Amino acid sequence: MKNLTVVKVGGGVLENEESSSQFLKAFAALEGNKLLVHGGGRLADQYLLKLGLKPNMVNGRRVTDKDTLEVVTMVYGGLVNKQLVANLQSRKVNAIGLTGADGNLIVSVKRPSDDGVDWGFVGDPIEVNADTLNDLVGQGTVPVIAPLTHDGKGTLLNTNADTMATVVSVALARHYEVTLIFAFDKAGVLTDVDDDNSVVEKIDEAGFAEMKASGQIHSGMIPKLESAFEALNEGIRKIRIVGFANISNEKAGTTLQLEK
Repeated sequence: MKNLTVVKVGGGVLENEESSSQFLKAFAALEGNKLLVHGGGRLADQYLLKLGLKPNMVNGRRVTDKDTLEVVTMVYGGLVNKQLVANLQSRKVNAIGLTGADGNLIVSVKRPSDDGVDWGFVGDPIEVNADTLNDLVGQGTVPVIAPLTHDGKGTLLNTNADTMATVVSVALARHYEVTLIFAFDKAGVLTDVDDDNSVVEKIDEAGFAEMKASGQIHSGMIPKLESAFEALNEGIRKIRIVGFANISNEKAGTTLQLEK
């Protein structure tokens, strides 16, 4: 079975020209089959504020009303996605920009309200068209997927990029030996968020629960790790959380592992 590397990169990396360039250089250098899922939340926040709209986050996930959906669609599916594709083409990577609606790649259901939170147009994936993605990868292209899905009834849905990277990895595991890498602006999972030398080299679900309870892990890292452990339990070969410039360094960052 061939190998595939799925990389998810956060918007915080992409909004800065220097870090974005470093990441794209590292991604372009990855050998073999690869696929990129990207975020763009910080840039979306900037555009929301410019339009007089207030970003609304709950436990690291974005509440998405109609106006917010329009903005994130333009930012994620347009500006960020197409800039990534153009920059990868300049590095001789034959990238193709997609959302979950393109080619019916990812179908979601609208998230129901819970704990008093009306999530609005937020989608939870229920189906991934792995055969189409496999065909694209097999043709030598590199899919670059924005964090937008659809409900099959004409409505776009804002979907957490970590979740998208996870479900795509799980779906493609029947075609490839998949390594999933979460690349962001920290060196890995840290015991002290302000100290990049405090990297946790390996973490299991019990360790994650302890760090979450103590407050060492919070905000956007919570859904990232929840999604990652979900994938690990569903047969993904390897999962790493690592700094954006070190995605090809096997010794860098945090490796997730199942309970012993």
